[in-house]
Amino acid sequence: MADDLPEGVKRKLVDTKQAWARDGRLLTGETAGHDQRLPPGQRLVRDFPVLDLGIQPDVSTGTFRLVVDGLVENPVTMDWAWLQEMPQEQRVNDIHCVTQWSRYDNRWSGVPVGALLDLVRLKPGAKFVSFEAHDGYTTNLTLEDFARPENLLAHSWEGEPLSRQHGGPLRVVVPHLYLWKSTKWVRRITFLNHNQPGFWEVRGYHDRGDPWMEERYG
Repeated sequence: MADDLPEGVKRKLVDTKQAWARDGRLLTGETAGHDQRLPPGQRLVRDFPVLDLGIQPDVSTGTFRLVVDGLVENPVTMDWAWLQEMPQEQRVNDIHCVTQWSRYDNRWSGVPVGALLDLVRLKPGAKFVSFEAHDGYTTNLTLEDFARPENLLAHSWEGEPLSRQHGGPLRVVVPHLYLWKSTKWVRRITFLNHNQPGFWEVRGYHDRGDPWMEERYG
């Protein structure tokens, strides 16, 4: 339910963000094509702001586990060594937060989503993906949005291991959507035949979150 909060989540922070959705805060009413690098209503920053639910889980590579299940032929629970044995690639992309900041040319390293899909082998009917993080956060994507070639399960940023504050040791990176769709501290990826809205989606935020269509709120 929308009123259920993971233990330790800061109620004031959540209430503020829900109020933004109710009030349509930051909306410009504009849309743009993806050939416009900065989406409507965004401002460019050079730092990397930190936004979360008020919890930054301390997950070591020694205790790390990633469960991938649901409509797959080969469900897996990956430890850190297994993750590192997967194909590794780099991506450079821009990121856009629903709180109005954008940052250009981020260098990520990690496992391409295509390699994960090859490993688990989706069953017919898999159309949606649900993500769960170590802080209790959840979000959702369509399979089409998740399977894009630019997406990564990222463990490094700018040539260094991904810091705890930015979602390390592992986060999802889906740069064509607002950054709340790029789950930090990811611990479970589940493939489904139905849509399963996550933490912010049931609190007034858009189900998809395309920055160029300004899909901030539902």
